[in-house]
Amino acid sequence: MAEPPHPINWNLLSADDAEAEWIELNRWVNWLRRTYGLPASVVPPFWHRHPELVWELSALHLHWLGAYDPDQHGSAPLGWHRDFADARQRLRDWVAISGTRLQRDRPTRQTVWPGEPPADAVDDVVIGDRDEDFVQFVVDDIARRREDETSFYSRARTT
Repeated sequence: MAEPPHPINWNLLSADDAEAEWIELNRWVNWLRRTYGLPASVVPPFWHRHPELVWELSALHLHWLGAYDPDQHGSAPLGWHRDFADARQRLRDWVAISGTRLQRDRPTRQTVWPGEPPADAVDDVVIGDRDEDFVQFVVDDIARRREDETSFYSRARTT
């Protein structure tokens, strides 16, 4: 039996859990954008590069899983669609802030507060193959998480 849906804290996932969650979220986001004909101004191809979009889409996915659970009340899908309308506006806002577009991407610009060092220059990068970019992004994320896990356990053994 599959475990029930649960909130995903992307900051705390192990490498193995993150890999599974990335694959599942990517599959669902592809289904979502195709089913509802969502433009890149709502769900851009490089959403995975922007934490603000990852968190929003992940929450929307969890809500969808709950709304369409067979044990859920019959009106739950209607509630999901109402909340989806709100989420689409938030997604538009996140996309506008992030600056990601259909065929190019850049890191989300950060506002520098007084006393902080100046922000690095942010340049657009043209990305020719979205799926290839996603796979490399996940590979890099998993490697970073494994490195963090190894470092954590190494420190734990020496104390």
